[in-house]
Amino acid sequence: MTASFDALIAVLVMPALAAVVLAILPGYWLAARLNALAALVTFLAAASLMFARPQPGPYLLVDDLNSVFIVLTTFVGFTTSVFSASYVSHELEIGRLTPKYLRFYHAMYQVLMFAMNLALVANNIGVLWVAIEIATLTTVLMVGIYRTHDAIEAAWKYFILGSVGIALALFGTILVYMAARPVMSESLDAMVWTKLVAHAGAFDPALLNIAFVFLLLGYGTKVGLAPLHAWLPDAHAEGPTPISAVLSGLLLNVALYALLRFKILLALNPDALAPGPLMATLGLASLIFAAFMLYRRRDIKRLFAYSSIEHMGIIAFAFGMGGPIANFAGLLHMTMHSLTKSAIFFAVGQIAQVKGRRISDMGGLTETHPVLGWGLVLGVVAIAGLPPCGIFMSEFLVVSSTMGRQPWLAIPLAFGIIVGLGALFLRLNGIAFGEPRGANAEAKASYIPMFAHLALVFAAGIYIPPALFAGFQNVAKLLG
Repeated sequence: MTASFDALIAVLVMPALAAVVLAILPGYWLAARLNALAALVTFLAAASLMFARPQPGPYLLVDDLNSVFIVLTTFVGFTTSVFSASYVSHELEIGRLTPKYLRFYHAMYQVLMFAMNLALVANNIGVLWVAIEIATLTTVLMVGIYRTHDAIEAAWKYFILGSVGIALALFGTILVYMAARPVMSESLDAMVWTKLVAHAGAFDPALLNIAFVFLLLGYGTKVGLAPLHAWLPDAHAEGPTPISAVLSGLLLNVALYALLRFKILLALNPDALAPGPLMATLGLASLIFAAFMLYRRRDIKRLFAYSSIEHMGIIAFAFGMGGPIANFAGLLHMTMHSLTKSAIFFAVGQIAQVKGRRISDMGGLTETHPVLGWGLVLGVVAIAGLPPCGIFMSEFLVVSSTMGRQPWLAIPLAFGIIVGLGALFLRLNGIAFGEPRGANAEAKASYIPMFAHLALVFAAGIYIPPALFAGFQNVAKLLG
């Protein structure tokens, strides 16, 4: 057994084992630290896969595409667990959570990390579907953990819409298997990704076309693309803020990763439909819809939930456009959005604890809580795509690539980005500046994860390490 295979197994076994231990471990102090330690070990194991990759098997695979997602997911999972330790401790102090629910929360956090990691390394499209279903059910339970009326309603809405989406994705997965079966026989090989890619050109294009439509609707629901987004604002608003960070920064990426796998499959069949225009259309619609909805938000967590829909629209549009520049921009934007949006939710969680969630009850945050206020300002500057942050680079590449290939599409794309930018700064002005208003309780959660993410995002706008740049280029070529 090679060291790389051991690292791959650790990425799955560590969170699964930690979930079992955390479910039975009494006491909050030790559980919070064990949660962070397990996430750190998982991240280190994932990072080692960038240097040595095991040979693909019938169930597990590490390649150029998913290695980027694995490292990003485990890193944000670790930093969120560090923030979570101090954040939920305050929730316990103010009585929003009980020790019983805290134990459940930490155990479910590791189950969620296991499910997302399994989805990313799965070499079997059936296992991929099962893993995303586990992640969906886990986040449903965590969204409703406060047991308030609004939290339970949000959890049910997420469960119903997520179940419909995942059912559509299952039907699409079955259709892919049916397209592969005449070519590859009724064996496990007809669900193994590496074998599907090798024979994709011989599959029935009609079945592949229908399959991708169902997969786009199914996994598109999990991505939060309009008009399949209705669960996302409620889930972000009512769940614990660390889970909002994981939802926006990670779980949406995992669902989009599944779509990209199937997009590659269709691109290899010369008679199948081009999946790019469908993705670009949904992405552009999501961007423009969410940009206008940002002006109507009065709840700070819902505000940034719609910002997530906006940015997932940009990412889906970039991958739909395709080509080396647009694919590179999509990968860069996905990475920068994960880091930035999770940092923003780290700030928003503390703001909600000290001032509540209504934007009208906030004001002068940079005066009353300078570190927290300026951290939010930097986060909004980054997510709005102002230079020199990494999102500015990715948005510039998406727009310039679109100008070169489909100039008429660049107009609504740039329009949506500018509308969203205006809405965010309009809301930021009322939250961070002006006369202080609202409650002035002390912010107690750690600032380190927030500023660590923001530092990476601003550094990426100036310099991208050559190894990371080359890795993104390889993935961009793979995506076609």
